[in-house]
Amino acid sequence: MCGRFSIISNSKNIEEHFSLARSGEYLKSYNISPSSNIPVVRLEHDNRALSNLHWGLVPHWAKDTKLKPINAKAETIDTKPFFRSAFKNNRCLIPANGFYEWKRTNKHKQPWYFKLKDTELMAFAGLWDHWEHDDESMESCTIITTGANDVMKPVHDRMPVILNPEDYDGWLIEGNKTLLQPYSGKMIAYPVSTIVNNPKHNGKDLIEPV
Repeated sequence: MCGRFSIISNSKNIEEHFSLARSGEYLKSYNISPSSNIPVVRLEHDNRALSNLHWGLVPHWAKDTKLKPINAKAETIDTKPFFRSAFKNNRCLIPANGFYEWKRTNKHKQPWYFKLKDTELMAFAGLWDHWEHDDESMESCTIITTGANDVMKPVHDRMPVILNPEDYDGWLIEGNKTLLQPYSGKMIAYPVSTIVNNPKHNGKDLIEPV
């Protein structure tokens, strides 16, 4: 799964990397946790635009907001009723600089940080939806996961789907499910301090190797 990540790039870098027609403000953080509002790139009138959405998907047909999965398995997004409509109609990219995963060793869980070797930004494949009920409304999203690549396997058996820039349109416009594969590019991974376990902690020291 993917339950914690960082996005610390400035808005200009994000705007250029994703070729945004409309940018916007967002909260930079070294320690983004579920239920946070996170930057999301989606299509608006056939152009890419940045919005802030709640991390934890609430489908438009839900009676309430109690169930909010932060991840969706790539293998079943087109068959599970919870995600099927969003996969068909509401796909997105979620900008990140890196993500955390915990390696379990006996009773100890050691956090690791993962990032790309040759580029500052990455994009997770995601889904979003708009929910309304009475006077309430919410726009929310989820990160799609797939099987682990060789870098990830020693730590966890799954990882977020990381798309290459040349595949952004293939996901946003076409919904090409074959793109939802373990990342094949070069990555860097290393253990970090357990202070990241507390979502209230937020600073550059969280992504420093230990």
